[in-house]
Amino acid sequence: MVAESEDEAQEADYIDEMTSQNKSNQSMMFASSQAKLTIEQKNMPPIGTATGIFVVIIALLGLINGLDYTSPQSGLVRPDEFVYSMAQNAPDESANFQGHVYDHEGNGLNNSTVYVSWLENNVWNSSELNTDSEGYFEFENLDPGMVRVDIIVSRDGHRDVFSNRVLLSPPALFEPIGFTMIDFNVPSQGDFASQECSNGAEDCEIREIDRTPEQMDHPLMDPGAATLYTTVGIAFISLALTSMGFAIWAMKSGSIALLRTSAVLSFFTMGHYYSACLFGLVAFALTYSIKKPKVILE
Repeated sequence: MVAESEDEAQEADYIDEMTSQNKSNQSMMFASSQAKLTIEQKNMPPIGTATGIFVVIIALLGLINGLDYTSPQSGLVRPDEFVYSMAQNAPDESANFQGHVYDHEGNGLNNSTVYVSWLENNVWNSSELNTDSEGYFEFENLDPGMVRVDIIVSRDGHRDVFSNRVLLSPPALFEPIGFTMIDFNVPSQGDFASQECSNGAEDCEIREIDRTPEQMDHPLMDPGAATLYTTVGIAFISLALTSMGFAIWAMKSGSIALLRTSAVLSFFTMGHYYSACLFGLVAFALTYSIKKPKVILE
């Protein structure tokens, strides 16, 4: 009984010690470690700012390129050059060519011959048809690119040949067929009569007005293709302005991800001679070298 009383007393003392609210006689001890709390600096580091300025310059190259595209009659790139470069990679027999043949007074020329010829692998290919009562014609399954169009009109014992250089449009975006619509105004008989005969005679059966020499640099093309060209320029301008805005925003906010996005957008502005594409790749790679320093909280 005595042993049990002693055990109960010891247990009671232990419980009292653990649950006692009176800690006045106890002292607390703290141990400090060498760990320090650090956070990432919010401001853009110098290399990030330099990259941001670089991206702005790249976007300016794209902006200039876009302005060039929206000025079809001037600049380094012309609509016909743009369409011709696209035609080089277009599928064969993917162009339709249609239009009207009018006389000098604007009346449709019935039963005029439209003769289309083009050079392929050093061999001249050709296709021809006659216009209807309204002067309308339509070719199908032609190859996109440069062709020669001879319009032959028989009148008053003469065969008048009106020659032009024409650029057939390739399919646009996901369309299977490219469409080219051009109307031709054949000069008057007086204009043909004033031309010199090829054999030197005063009068000849076949009279010709050839516009191809003056159209070597800028051939006839579908007006819609020029509109598409201008639309591409507007897209370049929009991307360039967006890229510049993101770059400036990134430099102010210190966001590397935003700066990287700006570099990607600048790539798609292309620039003259693909300058923005090249420098855009460099800027995109530089964004991965940007490291923000750590700030130690005291």
